[in-house]
Amino acid sequence: MTAGLLGPAEIRDLAARLGVHPTKKLGQNFVHDPNTVRRIVAAAGLAADDVALEVGPGLGSLTLALLPAAAHTHAVEIDPTLAAALPQTAARHAGPYAGRLTVHRADALRIDPAELAAPAPTALVANLPYNVAVPVVLHLLAALPSLRHGLVMVQKEVADRLVAGPGSKVYGIPSVKLAWHAHSRAAGRVPPNVFWPVPNVDSGLVAFTRREPPRPEVPRERVFAVVDAAFAQRRKTLRAALAGWAGGADRAAAALTVAGVDPGARGESLTVEQFAAIAASAPTGTPAAQ
Repeated sequence: MTAGLLGPAEIRDLAARLGVHPTKKLGQNFVHDPNTVRRIVAAAGLAADDVALEVGPGLGSLTLALLPAAAHTHAVEIDPTLAAALPQTAARHAGPYAGRLTVHRADALRIDPAELAAPAPTALVANLPYNVAVPVVLHLLAALPSLRHGLVMVQKEVADRLVAGPGSKVYGIPSVKLAWHAHSRAAGRVPPNVFWPVPNVDSGLVAFTRREPPRPEVPRERVFAVVDAAFAQRRKTLRAALAGWAGGADRAAAALTVAGVDPGARGESLTVEQFAAIAASAPTGTPAAQ
C-alpha cells in the first residue's frame, strides 16, 4: 500500500480550509506535484530501517511520500497551524502509515536534539525554505551524528554552491563546510511549476553521505574559523586574509607553510583537507590555537 499524495487541487483545498497563505518570510513554496515528491523519495535512497527527518513539511506533500518509505518520519515545522494540521493530513491520506509520523512544532535551528532521539534520524529528506537552507543542513549535521545521509531540495543557486569543488566560481563557505561533514553531489533540477506559489527560480536536489572529518582531532570550530576568514576577503591571498585569524600576516604565512599551503594562494583553491591542515597548524599563543 502507498500513501495518497496531494495534487494541486488538494493542496489549495487544504490551504483554504486551514486559512494558510504561503509567506516569503518563512520561505514557503508548497510542492503540489506527486511525481516530484516520488522522485525526491526515490533519489533519497531510503532503506526500510531509515528514520527520516523532514524540515518544513508545510501541507504534507513530501511527508506523505516519506511515510511508507521510512521506518519513521520526524517532521519539524515552525508554523503552528501547519504543525497542528499535519497529523490529520497523514491520518486522512496515509492510512496505516500515519502512525510512523512524529510532528515537532519547532525551529529546526533551535530544536533540542534530544527531542529527535526516539528513534534517532538517519536521513534528512526535505524541501528546505530557501532563506535558511544552508544553516539548517550544516546545523543538523553537526547536532545529529545519527544522520548518515540525505537529500534536500534547495534553490538551484544554493545547490550549485553546496556541491562545488575547489576552483569553481561558486565554491565558498557552504561548499567547504558541507564537505567537512559529508560527500555531496548534485541530484537533479526541479522546475518552478511544481510549486505553489511558483518561485521565480529553479530548485536543485543535493544528495549527501556523511563521512569522517578529514582531521577529526581538530575541532570543527577551529577549521570553520579558518574557512570564514579565508572567504571573508576571497580576493586576498591567504597570507593577508588569515592575518587576523593568526595574529599577523607573518604568523599566517608560517602556519600556511607548516600546513603545506602556498601563502600566496587564495581560499577558493583549497580543499577541506587543506583548511583542516591550516587549522591544525595555528601558531601557539594565538586565539586561533585555542
